[in-house]
Amino acid sequence: MKKLISVIVMFCFISCSQKSEWIYLFDGKTTDGWRGYNSEVMPPGWIVKNGVLAFETKRRLESEYKGGRDIIYVKEEFENFELYLEWKISKGGNSGILYHVKEGYNGPYEASPEYQLIDDLKWGEVNNSSLENWQKTAADYAMYDAEQTKNLIKPAEEWNSSKIIFTPSKVEHWLNGQLVLSFIPWSEDWNKRKERGKWKEFPDYGKYKKGFIALQDHDSSLSFREIKIKKL
Repeated sequence: MKKLISVIVMFCFISCSQKSEWIYLFDGKTTDGWRGYNSEVMPPGWIVKNGVLAFETKRRLESEYKGGRDIIYVKEEFENFELYLEWKISKGGNSGILYHVKEGYNGPYEASPEYQLIDDLKWGEVNNSSLENWQKTAADYAMYDAEQTKNLIKPAEEWNSSKIIFTPSKVEHWLNGQLVLSFIPWSEDWNKRKERGKWKEFPDYGKYKKGFIALQDHDSSLSFREIKIKKL
């Protein structure tokens, strides 16, 4: 009996260890596993350069490509997870990380939650407009504001780190090592925010509980590295 219990404990330990291992979504050398949203190819502008996955606006402008520029990792869909990556963005730039992504929409944003990435510090200067709190870095875009990010965000062209922890009981957004936002998905509060805000015209927003990871671009040069995910 003791031997059986030991075997069961060991099996559980091995299973849990395997489940919690990091899966690298970017190998630092190729775009293996990535392609355009609703596409079979990578959109022009996305390249691997000096060990980072980058989007260069200049390269996109040199192409006649007219489709979307968002990319998705398609080797596996993820449900509950911890996602970590490092990023930097051009002055006045805008991007985002989306999860539970499904294809078939005009863009990932129509159905998928987004961790906002943007140059909070110079957006107004470059674009002659101001940002609402729900548009700033680490916000759950158009749903929940991130707190105390003003002193955490790095200037354009400097590396930041972001982490998303998703479970049905709590979602956490981290920026440069600090927790800046937490909320409960599909809660009464979550549904009220969806119904009265930007997503009220998008009935499928947030409904999927499993999907791809996506990186967004709004024609801003940007770079990503150390993209990894752990199943929870």
